[in-house]
Amino acid sequence: MKSDRLLSILLPLQNRGRVTATELAERLEVSVRTIYRDVEALSISGVPVYTERGRHGGIELLAGFRTGVTGLTADESRALFVQGAHAALGLDTALGSALRKVMAALPAPHRPAAEVTSRRIRVDATRWKGGPQPAADLDVLQDAVFTDRRLKLRYRHGGETGNRTDTVDPYGLVAKAGVWYLVADRRGKPRLFRADRVRSATVLTGPVKRRPGVELADVWGELRRQVGERPGAIDVTVRVRRDRLDLFRRINGPWLTALPEGGDDSEWVTARLSYGFLGEARQLLAFGDQVEVVSPPQVCAELVRTAASVLELYQRSD
Repeated sequence: MKSDRLLSILLPLQNRGRVTATELAERLEVSVRTIYRDVEALSISGVPVYTERGRHGGIELLAGFRTGVTGLTADESRALFVQGAHAALGLDTALGSALRKVMAALPAPHRPAAEVTSRRIRVDATRWKGGPQPAADLDVLQDAVFTDRRLKLRYRHGGETGNRTDTVDPYGLVAKAGVWYLVADRRGKPRLFRADRVRSATVLTGPVKRRPGVELADVWGELRRQVGERPGAIDVTVRVRRDRLDLFRRINGPWLTALPEGGDDSEWVTARLSYGFLGEARQLLAFGDQVEVVSPPQVCAELVRTAASVLELYQRSD
């Protein structure tokens, strides 16, 4: 643990220059006293590190000192070579080049495992038979994120047919389950924008106006909690025929909140789902009489209205 911590101190000093002991302590979740003891251990081991007291002081390496990537463990080396979704950001070529450089710097005992990992493990976050998804143009969004500029978005919100125009202050981009999101403040409040719903985006000349001390990880965590605790969510209980259960679980995975219940010999099993708005429940009609809504009554009424509209449409066509 201590050797990992020493490396975690050394790398920021090498990459950023002077860093305060308080910042290192917060990052590593240790006391400031522990940081100073670790700095002393680095100095004893031959690393040219020194501290300066005072208001503008901190911990710093002597100019020109560099260290190779020799502190990586076997698991850390393998983790670097797990292939993920970089194509959407246009970083496939850059990733390959970076990994070749990292491979050259890895400790020799870890290189075979890293090479095997790059050939044997790949992350593909897209769902089977998910249907064609509109392509997300991430170039403009990336430009605003990396240049710290405000964005003007023309965007289609979920459940709406029209587009809105918003000026937002981006924190960054997040990929979740194969879907890219822009995390940004709109009028000082955190918001989530699906990249594939952005109809147009313009980088503005004004600098971004983020909340002081707030980072992407903070906003993303806050938004995730909001989505998970949606106050307007509609909780639905359904019965599903057992022979359709596997298909039901695959298609309704994003909305399922409880695994199906029921004995092995029962024809029907019970499942629970949560929808963001009433109209989302209409997709249950795709299962016909294989799925029955037990509660709440407003979802049953919505399905009845939708089915009646479909029946009227085809009767009129006939």
